[in-house]
Amino acid sequence: MVIRLFDFLFSALGLLVFCPVLLIVSIIGFFDTGSPVFIQKRVGRHKKPFKLIKFRTMQVDTKSVASHLASARSITKFGHVLRKTKIDELPQLINVLKGEMSLVGPRPNLFNQSELITERDTLGIYDVLPGITGLAQIKNIDMSTPKLLAETDRYMIDTLNVTNYFRYIIMTATGKGRGDAVK
Repeated sequence: MVIRLFDFLFSALGLLVFCPVLLIVSIIGFFDTGSPVFIQKRVGRHKKPFKLIKFRTMQVDTKSVASHLASARSITKFGHVLRKTKIDELPQLINVLKGEMSLVGPRPNLFNQSELITERDTLGIYDVLPGITGLAQIKNIDMSTPKLLAETDRYMIDTLNVTNYFRYIIMTATGKGRGDAVK
């Protein structure tokens, strides 16, 4: 309950504080791809689908696959900046505010990642809200290693407390972790 309260307060505050950034990125993104916002169906808590919101960093016609399977050639010049600064993740504050995500939790996967779904299902990862960041992101573990990712997610869930919650957020905000490994 405490973490959900922090999620709600920080996502609402974040949307207010970053409103100018969201607006500027939306305008630049419109000129970059013609469609600055990217919405994709992801696996949520209890394996219920939800629509993840991000800023678009790849060409509009890029195939919907996990980032580690996408081609780096698909990323736009502006998309590189958004990914490096992690600004592409800011619209997910809307998902957090709506209660579909947490600031900290396992990154939500696609429904076509069957091996990862099996590994996560076995360890009960879908019993919690997915997150914008977490231990796997800080340790640079992406979805290309399903078993390791699921085990890391489980460890994070088992050890998540208020201290670790803030630690993961601060580490992410200060640049720890590269994010998804686009090849």
